[in-house]
Amino acid sequence: MALARKGRSQRTVDYWPGFVDALSTLLLSIMFLLCVFVLGQFLLSREISGKDDVLNRLNSQINELTQLLALEKGGKQDLEDSLANLQASLASSEGERSRLQALLEQGAGSSDTANQQIGDLTGKLDEEKQVSARAMSQIDLLNQQIAALRSQIAAIEGALQASEAKDNASQTKIADLGRRLNVALAQRVQELNRYRSDFFGRLREILSDRENIRIVGDRFVFQSEVLFPSGGNELNPAGQEEMAKLASALLDLAKEIPSEINWVLRVDGHTDNVPLSGNGRYADNWELSSARATSVVKFLISKGVPANRLVAAGFGEFQPIAEGDSPESRSQNRRIELKLTEK
Repeated sequence: MALARKGRSQRTVDYWPGFVDALSTLLLSIMFLLCVFVLGQFLLSREISGKDDVLNRLNSQINELTQLLALEKGGKQDLEDSLANLQASLASSEGERSRLQALLEQGAGSSDTANQQIGDLTGKLDEEKQVSARAMSQIDLLNQQIAALRSQIAAIEGALQASEAKDNASQTKIADLGRRLNVALAQRVQELNRYRSDFFGRLREILSDRENIRIVGDRFVFQSEVLFPSGGNELNPAGQEEMAKLASALLDLAKEIPSEINWVLRVDGHTDNVPLSGNGRYADNWELSSARATSVVKFLISKGVPANRLVAAGFGEFQPIAEGDSPESRSQNRRIELKLTEK
């Protein structure tokens, strides 16, 4: 007996993957959408980082140009001071020249000396005029350079403003992308819920109004007695008739569901907690529940339902909907559940 129980516990592990695959597929779909969102944020963040580098380089150029402008302004001020000194000296020389000419008029005897002095002063005056002209030329050149620097600074400031505007636009795009992704996810859930409601409504209309076929939450529940013989997994004639109606309704609904909604019909098998006899076909309730769910899926496929839209899972007696060991509770727990969901 201990060896038999050990064998059954080892075989039990083999029937979890169906349930795990269904959950894993749903999680992968959500992770895919989140990856799209994260990728969009990553690309926009890289673009923003690039813009920050450009801004830093432009700010560095502005600082260098500002320093050059300050140096040029200092040089211009020095030249202006020199020019003022030269102009003052020129005025003094002209005054001295006028005074000497007056002396020349007063005394012809000292005319040679006065003429010599006048000649010297005139030469100095010409030199000072040349220096003044060169200073004015340098001032004009400095003014041109200052104007060019101001033009470059204005262009850099314009580029900075444009870059800041683009950065703000990128931030707005990131926020808008997140908002649109959330809206799209919500719309997908709402659409699937709407089609699930339509599916259940059609099943209510086409399936017979029997107590052992009912809706519980978001699942359509068939009692096992409607579909299978006791302890077996082969659909009986009544079960085939009910499943044929289900397949027809599912095919009609599949034509209306948009292709972007990746839906599946999950078929879950459940049993009561009564152990199976050792002489039966199945070792335990795990095997029986999985075999019944698989039998329903294969029958639906034979009626034209795409295999990629169906999932079979067995839960044995471990997901009861009625507590207790009464015949009524065990009857409710022996069931096949259908759920329209996303992969």
